[in-house]
Amino acid sequence: MSEAVAAVRPRRGRPRGLPRPSTALLWALPPTALLAVVFLYPLALVVRQSVHPDTGGTSLQPYADVLASGAFREALWTTVWLALASTAGCLVLGFALALVIAFVPFPGARAVSRFVDVFLSFPSFLITLALVFVYGTAGLANGLWTDLTGAAEGPFRFLTTPWGVLLAEITYFTPFVMRPLLAAFSQLDTAQVEVAGSLGARAPMIVRRVILPEALPALAAGGSLVLVLCLNEFGIVLFTGAKDVTTLPMLVYGKAILESDYPGACVVAVVNVLISVGLYGLYRVVSRRAGA
Repeated sequence: MSEAVAAVRPRRGRPRGLPRPSTALLWALPPTALLAVVFLYPLALVVRQSVHPDTGGTSLQPYADVLASGAFREALWTTVWLALASTAGCLVLGFALALVIAFVPFPGARAVSRFVDVFLSFPSFLITLALVFVYGTAGLANGLWTDLTGAAEGPFRFLTTPWGVLLAEITYFTPFVMRPLLAAFSQLDTAQVEVAGSLGARAPMIVRRVILPEALPALAAGGSLVLVLCLNEFGIVLFTGAKDVTTLPMLVYGKAILESDYPGACVVAVVNVLISVGLYGLYRVVSRRAGA
């Protein structure tokens, strides 16, 4: 009896195909060293420069000067509200567009879905330049208005305001929400939708009760990605020409290039990195507790 139990009992040990701990450590050393050289070492230099003012020595005075300045507080507030508003807009618009592509049959749905994948490879400044050509001071919309009304100039001047930056960010980052949503919708059992429809449920109820619960993990993943990207976006703000819109990346650029205040620029960069890493850590904690 004991021999039979011993034969049936699974053997404890290392699963087949997995490298030994010593071998796994050797395989991990090259990518870790490359990461340290490419990313961690420059980041360490930024942190080091932030505590070395131009007067010499090591001091936290650059942090005190930057954190106490009104320009930093205004840039921080602008960065946060633009990122939150852009993320909310991307979630709403991306969810609506993904619903149409996935569940509303129309010719060219597959081509539109593939275009979303291609759109993700576009640089942000390219989308911003397209909006400038359409809504800029000398853009198509203002040109059409002046041709039709005979006015000296058109009414579309919002592109150089925070609302123009918000429009550009929502336009560019919405596909980052749509891609995980389309992947989640492709794995959704359509029988649930058909059963709900046969029981008399209307489209809003089907979306709220059947589709939305399945899409929440994808919405959380896409929304968190967009939020972090918007916090660190530089090209969109720069190419819209919004002079009154100063975000944390723009403040880093201004202090480093225009003012030659490298310790101050490094302080702002460190704060920006801490906010991004803190948001990512918060997302990980919430997703684990939610079972995602």
